[in-house]
Amino acid sequence: MHGSEHKDDAHSTPDEPDPRSKSWPRVLFSLALFGMLVGLMIGRLTAPEPRVLEQVEVVTGGLDLWFNEEPRLHGETVDGTVALLFDAEGKAGKGQLSFGDKPVSWRLRKTDQGLLLSLVAARPLQARWAGESVEDRWRVQVRLHE
Repeated sequence: MHGSEHKDDAHSTPDEPDPRSKSWPRVLFSLALFGMLVGLMIGRLTAPEPRVLEQVEVVTGGLDLWFNEEPRLHGETVDGTVALLFDAEGKAGKGQLSFGDKPVSWRLRKTDQGLLLSLVAARPLQARWAGESVEDRWRVQVRLHE
């Protein structure tokens, strides 16, 4: 035996060299990782900006709520209490406003579905609400009426 070259599948010769490169799994893993990172960046760039309640203003006869963009809104009057559910994020808050000569309490709280605004008074309430775009912001006006 003069060397270790491969001859006729004899036992004294070394195993066949592996024709595959040892770096191939690393290349595949790197491509998969790069593809995942590019996908995450594209997803982050195309994701919509969350809707955020920026400000609550107490005005005569109701409230003005300012959002960065138009939220989905669902409102009901239940047993004289006005409840509005906004598909948005924001801070919880509470306060009072006067409707006629009577106080009305309002409360804004976070729920699983978004922000819930409730208006309660000693007598049954009725309300109208409408939204409009004002200077690149969205305003929802809630007005109480008899």
